[in-house]
Formats: sequence, structure tokens, C-alpha cells
Amino acid sequence: MSLTARFLLGFAVVATLGLFLLSSQLIHRVERQYFEAIEEPMVDVANILAEVIGGDADNGVLKPQAVEKAVRAAQQRQLKAQIYNLSKTSVDMQIYVTDAQGRVLFDSAGLEQPGTISNHRDVRLTLMGEYGARSSRISEYDPLSIVMYVGAPILQEGRIIGMLSVAKPQRGVLAFVWETERWLKWSVITTVVLMLLGIYLAARWATRPLEVLTRHALAVSRGERSTSPRMPGQQMKTLAKALEDMRDALEGREYVEHYVQSLTHELKSPVAAILGAGEILQGDVPEPKRARFLQNIRTEAGRLRDLLERLLHLAAIEKQKKLETNEPVNLATVLDRAWDHLALVALAKEVRLERDMTAALVVQGDSWLLELAVGNLLQNAIDFSPKGGVITARGYHFDGKVVIEIEDSGPGIPDYASTRVFERFYSLPRPDSGKKSTGLGLCFVKEVAQLHGGSAELSNREGVQGAKAMLILRAIRGFS
Repeated sequence: MSLTARFLLGFAVVATLGLFLLSSQLIHRVERQYFEAIEEPMVDVANILAEVIGGDADNGVLKPQAVEKAVRAAQQRQLKAQIYNLSKTSVDMQIYVTDAQGRVLFDSAGLEQPGTISNHRDVRLTLMGEYGARSSRISEYDPLSIVMYVGAPILQEGRIIGMLSVAKPQRGVLAFVWETERWLKWSVITTVVLMLLGIYLAARWATRPLEVLTRHALAVSRGERSTSPRMPGQQMKTLAKALEDMRDALEGREYVEHYVQSLTHELKSPVAAILGAGEILQGDVPEPKRARFLQNIRTEAGRLRDLLERLLHLAAIEKQKKLETNEPVNLATVLDRAWDHLALVALAKEVRLERDMTAALVVQGDSWLLELAVGNLLQNAIDFSPKGGVITARGYHFDGKVVIEIEDSGPGIPDYASTRVFERFYSLPRPDSGKKSTGLGLCFVKEVAQLHGGSAELSNREGVQGAKAMLILRAIRGFS
């Protein structure tokens, strides 16, 4: 699991649990406060009406007719009260009255018949001189049919002679409560989603430099040419510089070790040939043999010079992390110049070049390095072409890239060598002479391509004999 995923998952678990615990407490608290807000004025109303009825009592006998009349009249009223989202059109508060024994004298809701003994909690507690209140559901199938009752004692000369209970249906209140609960739940869910999105974006932003450094380190470990990324912040810049310094140190050590081993191996053969020829020439050698041994010395010396020059070119480009010269370059012109340098070699072997080039093959880069790379591909094609052969050079645009293809009609690449042709010092024997080259040309081409942000490929032609080399580079926008 990635660092971003771990960070996001941990925060999501903690934030979600915390917010849902908070929301559950808030919902419980909101519901309680709604009922508190309803119950408190009901206590006032119940006590006021109890005083009204108590004032009309005659020797402990209650006369609730005046209150009954007022309640009935109020229930007939047409109200136009807009209470936020609630439109109230009628009085829904109910009242019932009992005597000191709990016998019902009046019930505006009609639930209790007059003369019935009521043993409800509000009646019992109120007649005992305590605070009496209850909530009852009228229909067990309707969760909104809850009615809240608040009782108040009816007093005469300090003696309880009955009780009055105010009843308030909670349908509208419960609608308020449930609407608030839904709003709270959706608010919490939305907040959690937005927080997760925010922390995801923040985590991606925070870990992005680490991902870039990781890709850079992996590219370096695979031996690819990777430019040191630009990092934000002092710590990340320090880490990137330390990684690059470590890379330079390791590559420098490996570079020297590898080159010393490879160069020693490659120099053995020509040096041995020169020493052997020199020892023979110290003796009495006939003139024809002397000329042949001198030619061998010149050939091997030329091979050493070519090897050293190519090594110097390759060493120079491998040390570059970016192009020192970066300008628009037309590859068609580069191909013509490279072929002109090889004209005498091609003429001696009677090899001709056929061109099929798009006019605007423009890339951004170093024209000298690109000319050396294309020249190496052409030299390779000439070396493996038969006498009188044809080399075909094509150039075209494909998917935002400029592609140079160079095809020969030689023997092609053996299967065992297909994965090694770009290795340093790896070379195949030439068909006409059996000799090998320095094995640095294709390696140089690969380095030049990577330095320009492109790639190089070498494969056999499909359906016909010969090999096909491809140099693939990024095109300049506007020239594709």
C-alpha cells in the first residue's frame, strides 16, 4: 500500500468515527432540546389554566365549563401562522381535567370519557403533588402519533382539588426533529467526503515529490538516462541533491571499473598483433612478408585509434546529463551531411543510398551529436551491406515523434545477438571480412537518442533480408 493510501485510510477512519460520534451526540441533543422547548411553555399554560379553573371552583367542586368553552372556540379558529417551514392552520393543543380522585371531568380530545378514572402518570404524579408529565402514542402503528402531556395541580386554599393536563401532539415537532436529523446526517456525510477529498489532494501534493524521486531512482537503477528532478522545499531539494551526488559517485566508480575491464579486453588483440608483427620484423623477413606485416601494424594501429576516438566520444556523451547545445535541427540535412562523410567508403563498396524523407523533420537538439549518431547507423549499414547493395533511409512523423529508418540488405541480426546489439564493445563480424568493429557505434547512438529524450531500435526487416535501424526523437510542436 502506498504512502498516500496509508495516510488517507488512517485519516478517513479517524475522521469518520469522530464525526459520526459527534453527529450522534448532536442528534440526541437536538431532539432533547426540541422537546425541552415544547415542554417548558406547556408547563406555563397548564398552571395558568389550572388557576383559572381553581378560581371558579365552589367548595372544592370544579367547574371546567369556562375552559371547555374557550378550548372549543379556539379549536374552531382558522389560523394562518407560517412558522418557518411549518404552516399552522388550527389549534391542536388539547386539555383534560380530573378531580382529586382522578375522575375525568373534561377531555377536549375525546379520548377519556367523563367519569372514567384516569391512572395515567401525569394524573397520578400531579395529584400526589409532584411534577407530572408523560408522552403517549395514540396509534402503535403511527410513529408520529405521540402526544406530550404536562399536568398542573388545581389548588384551593393550598389544597389539591384536581388537576389539569395540557396535551400537545408532537407530529409537527417530530417532523422538525427528523428534518434536523436528516440535515445533520447529510451534513456529516458531505463533510466527511469533502475532508477525504481534501486530504487526498493534500496527500498527493505532499507525496508527489517522493514519487518523482522514486521514479528517478528506479530509472537510475535500470541504467536509464534520467535528469535530476526539480524539487520543492529545502528538505526535498537536499534529498534530491544527495541522491544525485550518490548516483554520480556510484556511476563514476562503476564507469571506471567497467571501462578499465572492457578497454583492457579490447586492446589485447590489436596490441598483441602489433607486438607479434614487430618481433617478426626484427628478423630477416622477405620484402612481400615485410609489407604484409607492416600493413597489419597500420591496420591494428588504425583500429586502436578508432577505438580511442569512439571511447572519447562515448565517454563525453555519457557524462552529459543534458544537452549543452539545444537548437532546432533538420534531420534530413543531418542525414545528407553524414552520408557525404561516408561517400568514399560507400563508393569503394559500390553501395548506394536511396532517400524517402519528409521535408520538415525538425527536432530540438545538438546537430553535431545527431550527425555522429546518424553516421554510425549509416556506417553500420554499409559494413553489413553486400557489394552493390542498397541502403534505404526514410524519415517521417509518427505520434508526435520524428522517426529515421535506415535499412540495409545484409544478413540481418542473429537471434542470439538481438538483445545485445546496443551493449558497449559488443560487435558482430562483418560478412565480407569476418572482422568486428569497436562495438561502440550503436551504444553511442543509444546514448545520443536518450540524451535527446528519444530512443534507438535495431531489428530485422519483415519479409525480406536485412536489418532496420530506427532513431526516434521528439518533434518540435508546429513541425509535425
